[in-house]
Amino acid sequence: MHAFLLLAALQGQASTPYRPPEPGPAVYHGFKGQTDARAPRVEDAKVTIDGRLDEPVWGQATILTGFSQYNPVDGRPAEDSTDILVWYAPTAIYFGVRAFEPHGIVNATLADRDKIDGDDRIELLLDTFNDHRLALSFGVNPLGVQADGFRDNASITKADFTTDFVFESKGRLTDYGYEVEIRIPFKSIRYQSSRVQDWGINVVRVVQHSGYENTRTPARQGGGPLTSQSGRLAGLTDLRRGLVLDVNPFALEKVNGAPAGAPAIGWSYGNGTEAGFNARWGITPNLALDGAVNPDFSQVEADAGQIPQDVRFAISFPEKRPFFLDGIEKFNVLNTLIYTRRIADPVAALRLTGKVSGTGVAFVSAVDDKTTSPTGDNPIYNLLRLRRDIGVQSFAGMVYTDKQDGQAYNRMSEGDLHLVWNKQYYVDLQGAWSASRAGAANSYGALWTAAFDCTGNFFGCRYQMKGVGPGFRADGGFVNRTGYVENSSITRFTVIQGRRGARVEKMNLRLTTSWLWGYDEFDPTEIPRETRAQFTVPINLRGGWSVNPGFNWETYRFDPAAYDTYRLERTGAGVTDTIPFTLPGRINDVLTAQVTVATPQFPRFALNATVKTGMDPNFLEPARVALVSLTTVADWRPTDKIRVNVQYNLAQRNRERDGTGFSTQHIPRLKIEYQVSRPLFLRFVGQYNINQQDAFRDPATGYPILLQSSQGIYVRSVKQATNDLRMDWLFSFRPNPGTVVFFGYGSSLTETNAFEFRDLRRVRDGFFVKLSYLLSA
Repeated sequence: MHAFLLLAALQGQASTPYRPPEPGPAVYHGFKGQTDARAPRVEDAKVTIDGRLDEPVWGQATILTGFSQYNPVDGRPAEDSTDILVWYAPTAIYFGVRAFEPHGIVNATLADRDKIDGDDRIELLLDTFNDHRLALSFGVNPLGVQADGFRDNASITKADFTTDFVFESKGRLTDYGYEVEIRIPFKSIRYQSSRVQDWGINVVRVVQHSGYENTRTPARQGGGPLTSQSGRLAGLTDLRRGLVLDVNPFALEKVNGAPAGAPAIGWSYGNGTEAGFNARWGITPNLALDGAVNPDFSQVEADAGQIPQDVRFAISFPEKRPFFLDGIEKFNVLNTLIYTRRIADPVAALRLTGKVSGTGVAFVSAVDDKTTSPTGDNPIYNLLRLRRDIGVQSFAGMVYTDKQDGQAYNRMSEGDLHLVWNKQYYVDLQGAWSASRAGAANSYGALWTAAFDCTGNFFGCRYQMKGVGPGFRADGGFVNRTGYVENSSITRFTVIQGRRGARVEKMNLRLTTSWLWGYDEFDPTEIPRETRAQFTVPINLRGGWSVNPGFNWETYRFDPAAYDTYRLERTGAGVTDTIPFTLPGRINDVLTAQVTVATPQFPRFALNATVKTGMDPNFLEPARVALVSLTTVADWRPTDKIRVNVQYNLAQRNRERDGTGFSTQHIPRLKIEYQVSRPLFLRFVGQYNINQQDAFRDPATGYPILLQSSQGIYVRSVKQATNDLRMDWLFSFRPNPGTVVFFGYGSSLTETNAFEFRDLRRVRDGFFVKLSYLLSA
């Protein structure tokens, strides 16, 4: 009987053709060293980007798992599991995220693009040239809100989110954590031209409740930037971009108002219409040509106010204009010798960026508006950056910049070398030369830098020598100080790496020093003009808290040339006389103490505050002053759609001689954002800038200081007080980068007494409506 049943079973099996079992998805475990992976190519899959990985094609996707902890302590298995699913079609690559969270609450809010720092998030790092130098960054929070940009060899801790890519993402919270679905079209990125290619890949996961940062490829903080510690996505075949041609026209209507000039009274408004466009042509998968007429403006939000640490020098602000942001990483060079915000109000511009046979190319040519020139000419800028890869991570580069403004000009050429070995040691060498003409005067100058850097788990350093000649100018860059030679160092020791969950998870000792001489008086055997030493102890505590106490010690010998136009007004026996100003000797023992405290990113709140107190040099009255400064940043999210950001900067300086106040600066800033939906949001920004400064007095005698006017006569400096309020309102609809509708109103006001809000007077205001649409071939 049993034999009969067995025979029948065999006959039944024979009647059905044998089919081997379907192979399961390939799984690569990063912590076990499986850093290289292959993703399947799927031709005709139907996928809807809805945050649900339920289409059949996801069952074929390669799975990247086995994350490791990277920050604050590296080399451990991740506490929270993460699976990254990946496959690709002929025209796009797809990623799915399953993030498991059994230990705490997932931080997830509906935010504006690039504003997901307070959320749990995933960051995909795609090194599309597989050269370990630069990775495209695609960040998403649990709801799929995007934050994109790049990481290069200088981006040790954080991506630069200045660049926007066109890609799709959607996410949702689940009972196990969250799930995200991502589609990145090949036409929106740059990559190699070969038919079969490998990409570098790493994935960063930020877990807010613990403060931990995990990576899919095991990465060491002492192993160099994440771009050099990626895995590999191998064997990508026949990627198709199609024609890459984008045209982004825009129209702007604005109305600006100011008090009417005499003899009129009241308020006067003038309107203006602007139109222009940006255009982009992808010549090859790794080379793009961009052109613009009246390039798109950016100032829908005023730059955040800053209090300068040293009043002698200018402050830089980040680039925000879309035309200049695309490919901005290609212009990076030591000492910021290319700074596109120098092109203030361009009439037309042309840009070429990409990579050709291992050489990075970045060129921009722009014609600026006549209003930016003191002579009424159109300044013309040409900025060129070339960078040639050497070996695995090293490179050699050059820069040429040219600004022509009528008969005046500035031309600067530069060469640099970046040599890396063993991933954690490198040398930077740089030399630059400039030639300038202003009126009938010609000037020449040099800039040079030599630096050694080491980045280890327990020891890190940077030792640098830098000189900038007094005649050096870089009108296409940002060099805010000339005429000096500086020898500086940074030394870091990691003294504690506690076990997971310990009260102190990590503690560093960090010493920063600087010795500075005048360029023409440089002699390493002589005492420097300025010396600085800063000692800090950064500490990471359990649960995402951090504290960083420290102190600074400085000495100064003030530059006599800076005070040639100073005189003193002496009054005695009814006689007022003008006498020479005597510069004090070296100012020693300028000591300050400071501490920075940062809370974890709670689901609804986060705070970062720095307090500094002690002595500080006063370069306007060359002497010591007592300093108290405070910098705070607080984020509050009362709901998943509302974000409130409060910043407050304070600097109070009192004279050491008699305790009287010399200067006070307050800059409170409030930003409120309501994210109605992913593309639609409302924003209010209010910033109050209080700046009070006493008339200058001689620190030794108390006599008034006289300053030389433009007419050559000496007059008293005057007490200054400004109380300026700026408010900006914005309605924004932005379904994707390049397609936007903006409606905004901004108003600048002032009042006599700070924070009274009784006699606020408008000094200018304006409305604008902007329409922009991205047309893609």
